[in-house]
Amino acid sequence: MVVPRRLFPALLAVLAVLLAGCGSGAPPTVTFTVSGQERTTGPTQYCDLKLTDCSADANAEVHLPVPAGMPVHIAVPEELSSAPWHVVFSYHGPDDQKVDGRSPVFAPNTQRDYTLVLPDAADTLLTAQVQQFGPAPVANEQTGEIEFPVRGSWVLVAAQQPL
Repeated sequence: MVVPRRLFPALLAVLAVLLAGCGSGAPPTVTFTVSGQERTTGPTQYCDLKLTDCSADANAEVHLPVPAGMPVHIAVPEELSSAPWHVVFSYHGPDDQKVDGRSPVFAPNTQRDYTLVLPDAADTLLTAQVQQFGPAPVANEQTGEIEFPVRGSWVLVAAQQPL
């Protein structure tokens, strides 16, 4: 096929737009399930592998009723589980005090789901957040502490049901 010289710049522009879309698929989604109710969501924050190009979407958090003591099943796709990931969460524990916790860190390609079970049947979940780690951990030059860069976060906000 021969392209007339005057159409060549326009053809290059169209080709550039098409190629820009290649390899830039949508970020992975996570599914939270409680008592048969399921919510799937994209990340509230997601970055490229170098953490140089990040986007945020506060509207991506999902809300789901989580009765006290009810487990939350979390399913992640292969794209997310191909890197280390874990679940951080907050709940109201004894004496209605807020408690923060986290699951173990799952090594790449070893786990595609996790069931969050709080320590006591009376505990009420506030939030659960899947975090996918990005590049290798680095030492903070000012504090000397090891920092684990997070590439993406998927958030569940627990809606409490009246007793």
